[in-house]
Amino acid sequence: MYIYNVTTQLSWAIHNDWLQWMKDTHIPEVVGTGCFTHHRMVRVLEMDESEGPTYAVQYFTETLESYRRYITQYAPALRLDGQKRWGDACISFRSLMEVVH
Repeated sequence: MYIYNVTTQLSWAIHNDWLQWMKDTHIPEVVGTGCFTHHRMVRVLEMDESEGPTYAVQYFTETLESYRRYITQYAPALRLDGQKRWGDACISFRSLMEVVH
């Protein structure tokens, strides 16, 4: 099992709209690609939130091939949509993890 993790720090000015967009639009689009079996969204605690909150979304997949298909076929357009919509009001960091236990 592999986890594609996207951690995003955002400004308070977009917080509510961004959160709603993630729940209603972006996450369903990512999972709808068929590359991931399920997801989990969490708020990162014990962070300095003076600028805004930080969230992490974890997308789960059984194979590296599914992850790679997402990265090559779907990620560029979905990332561009987020960049156009939110600009520099949010910054994301992405990582791929392997479940070992």
